[in-house]
Amino acid sequence: MSTAVAAEFRFFSLRVVRTRRLGPSLVRVTFGGEELRDFHSDGRDQSLSLFLPHPGQDAPAVPVELGDGWWQGWRDLPEDVRAVMRSYTLRELRREPDEIDIDFVLHEPAGPASGWAARAAAGDRVLLIGPAVADNRAIRFRPPADTDLMVLWGDETAVPAVCAIVESLPAGTRARVWLEVRHFGDIQEPVTEADAEITWLVRQDQGAEGSPMALDALRDAQLPPAEHPYVWIAGESGCVKALRRHFVGERGIDRRRVTFVGYWRHGLTEEQLRELGE
Repeated sequence: MSTAVAAEFRFFSLRVVRTRRLGPSLVRVTFGGEELRDFHSDGRDQSLSLFLPHPGQDAPAVPVELGDGWWQGWRDLPEDVRAVMRSYTLRELRREPDEIDIDFVLHEPAGPASGWAARAAAGDRVLLIGPAVADNRAIRFRPPADTDLMVLWGDETAVPAVCAIVESLPAGTRARVWLEVRHFGDIQEPVTEADAEITWLVRQDQGAEGSPMALDALRDAQLPPAEHPYVWIAGESGCVKALRRHFVGERGIDRRRVTFVGYWRHGLTEEQLRELGE
């Protein structure tokens, strides 16, 4: 039985159902399990915490039996034993059967999560902290009701969230979207009823993580006139902060209407970011 983490979130014990390569840098892993009947989310950028086993382990090592003490118990486990913890966004939730999709970025040299995703096969076990309440604090995309223009940017780590957002936008919604990826083969074609113009930026320098490419493209962009725009930007934290300064400082958009999320930080692992409290 899964242990509650908080009223809004809980542990879910899941297994891989299938995997599908989306491009040179992206793989989609579909998870299933009976416990997903209690998984609920209305968000298109729903954040999740995923626990993965190390090579040779049958399941991720997380002491869920400790209840609220699981975190300290997990931290106390040897580094090569305790489950790898990574943050992801939900790509899609489906019913009948209950399944969720999570898209992973593959890179070289492979980190523990990238390596796991590249090897993932049906039946592999994982543990997830996800929402038990559909409207929860791990949803960041919250455009005000008077929004008359959506402006979205993300790098490859935010492609799942941005695509899910774009696909959810109703007819009549104006959206201008920029997505930055490593390879032409990573470009996707989200289907939407919105008036969405999507620009894909492919980095020429494959080592240029968080490159200035996005900032240059957005500075040159002519946005449609709007009285109440809403901006959502996510990806490498340094690039996200630079883009926020652009929208607020250079374009004069109310900072309260700019949602920015640093999914990762150049040069640091997620463990190091966690130690820094970011």
